Amino acid sequence: MSTTTTRRAAVLGHPVAHSLSPVLHGAAYRALGLDGWQYGVHDVTEGALEGFLRDVDAGWAGLSLTMPLKQVVIPLLDHVDPLAEAVGAVNTVLFSAAGGSAAGGAVTTTGTNTDVHGIVAALREGLGARGVADAVILGGGATAASALAAVAELGCVSPRVFVRSLERIGPLRAAVARMGVNPSFEVFDERATTSALAVADAVVSTTPKYAADHWAPLLTGLLTGAGEKPRGVLLDVVYDPRPTALQSAWAALGADTVGGERMLLHQAAEQVRLMTGRPAPLAAMDDALRAALG
Repeated sequence: MSTTTTRRAAVLGHPVAHSLSPVLHGAAYRALGLDGWQYGVHDVTEGALEGFLRDVDAGWAGLSLTMPLKQVVIPLLDHVDPLAEAVGAVNTVLFSAAGGSAAGGAVTTTGTNTDVHGIVAALREGLGARGVADAVILGGGATAASALAAVAELGCVSPRVFVRSLERIGPLRAAVARMGVNPSFEVFDERATTSALAVADAVVSTTPKYAADHWAPLLTGLLTGAGEKPRGVLLDVVYDPRPTALQSAWAALGADTVGGERMLLHQAAEQVRLMTGRPAPLAAMDDALRAALG
């Protein structure tokens, strides 16, 4: 059954023109028969975010946030759910009418985090029934905090986190203290990092595009001569380019990989559920994503 109730949602970030969120949410609205729902794209800088939120009215359902807005939005919100507060990153803002219809269109804002759900669901695609006793996370930014929460949900509360500099991960250390996990933080090292990648049950690369390419030939060199393959599943959150060099090397060695587009799909599906109040049509969203990516 379709409905023509007008509701708005959008993705915000800077830059944001490349986002596939409109593809995913638009496919969901069509499959759910939400004919009056619209999903837009707005290039919004950190400095402009407060003004954008101030102009939102009760006709809005929610926002998807990309970088650099996931952390700066937190003090601008009325409420932040416990998971997003612990992780220190909000990628979803939900709007509800404040004070009923007499409130003149005012809204209450609630921040949540669906990146954790997306990482868990994507890893489970590769893991199947396997658990995660040992995990490695590459990178120390906001997505790394979500990855920590995700691998903890899958059973590993003491992963190894490899970063470029220990002096630049203050927000991640603060998130660790709030989450109650106990990772080890290590600076990237060719031997130690490559060896850790090879033996972990799950690896999540949260580094920017091309940053993890360095490890592809090192991993290949380490394992090819020994006739071995990586023990676990790799999730590289980058989906452009797709596959990444690390994914290609991992797959060539005979191990399981999951692309960043799978995290994108699952986090968007959870956003759809939260914004519409209906189960997300995952198959329709998946088909639209595959078509968009070619």
